[in-house]
Amino acid sequence: MTAKKPLITTTGADPRLAGGRLTIDLDALATNWLFLAEKSKPAEASAVVKADAYGLGIVHVVPALWQVGCRTFFVALAEEGLRVKAVAPDARVFVLNGFFAEAFEAYCQSDLIPVLGSVHELDLWKHLNSRRKDKLPFALHVDTGMNRLGITVEEALTFAADLRNPKPVLLMTHLATADDQAHALNRKQIESFQKLRVAFAGIESSIANSPGIFHASIGKYELSRPGVAMYGGEPLSAAANPMRPVVTLEARVVQIRTGLKGETVGYGATATLKRDTRIAVCSVGYADGYLRSASGSGVPLRGAVPNGGVGFVAGSKVPIIGRVTMDLTSFDITDLPLDAVSPGDYVELFGHNIALDDAARAAGTIGYELLTSLGNRYHRRYLKSESH
Repeated sequence: MTAKKPLITTTGADPRLAGGRLTIDLDALATNWLFLAEKSKPAEASAVVKADAYGLGIVHVVPALWQVGCRTFFVALAEEGLRVKAVAPDARVFVLNGFFAEAFEAYCQSDLIPVLGSVHELDLWKHLNSRRKDKLPFALHVDTGMNRLGITVEEALTFAADLRNPKPVLLMTHLATADDQAHALNRKQIESFQKLRVAFAGIESSIANSPGIFHASIGKYELSRPGVAMYGGEPLSAAANPMRPVVTLEARVVQIRTGLKGETVGYGATATLKRDTRIAVCSVGYADGYLRSASGSGVPLRGAVPNGGVGFVAGSKVPIIGRVTMDLTSFDITDLPLDAVSPGDYVELFGHNIALDDAARAAGTIGYELLTSLGNRYHRRYLKSESH
């Protein structure tokens, strides 16, 4: 049976005018979520769509996930939660980044659920909620070793013991080192959370982020929270990535020029040519979220990460030469045939031929930062088959 042609939705800059394009494969996103949902069983899998769905667009990502069965979503901000509700009105949406009194009315009107992570937030929520006949739900975040958000384990146990306190609809914590399965902190956090589950018996609980889903203890909890793995990122730091690539970033070639042996390239004259060199100058830079730290030379981290980023064009990987600048990045295409690359062609920066996390490592960072840094000057293409 012939596969149906992908449906393409386009947003962002006009492709005739843009310097690059961003392709988001919503089928791959849905497939990744289904894989993580199966891996999470018997827990339910939610989806973390904070930071505008990791930079890919809540308005596109949430409907694609809803269509394959995702019903619970996590966002950082209430504003993001409202955007989820706009495209999935029946979704259950938890807001992670704190609660402020002036936001209470929005919670009353939207069915968003705050994740409360301090005694101050709990007291404030109880006070405001006491004025309502129909009490609004909340989730409770407990810090078991992250030292970021969350009440302490002792505070949570005290809260649970006081029968006058309202019950949360969800008990959660966040793993600090789940991508390193051998790290001792994983066991400590899981053991602490298990004590909390006893104290909050009968309440839905959640501990597993993307790497946590691959931890052997995942079956003990009721809700997982996949994030970066759903978008194609590596869930574990020392294992092959089982996820399908979702995002492909490409930059357009503006000009091809030849630099002579002994000449320098770019700002700071940081790259000295060791041979006559053909250079493809592409319309992408740090103003587009392609990080300056991916430069081939002239950035401090090159002492720790010897090689800069690479592109992929005409079937080969080609290295960045010199510094990534605001709007332009140069690639060494000397080893390609003379007619292999022309102005107007596209160079892949990450996607199917260069892994997201490999591109991130070359820039001394992680895939999360690359995805969430992507600017708005790209032409965006969202691919989705009719069967989905």
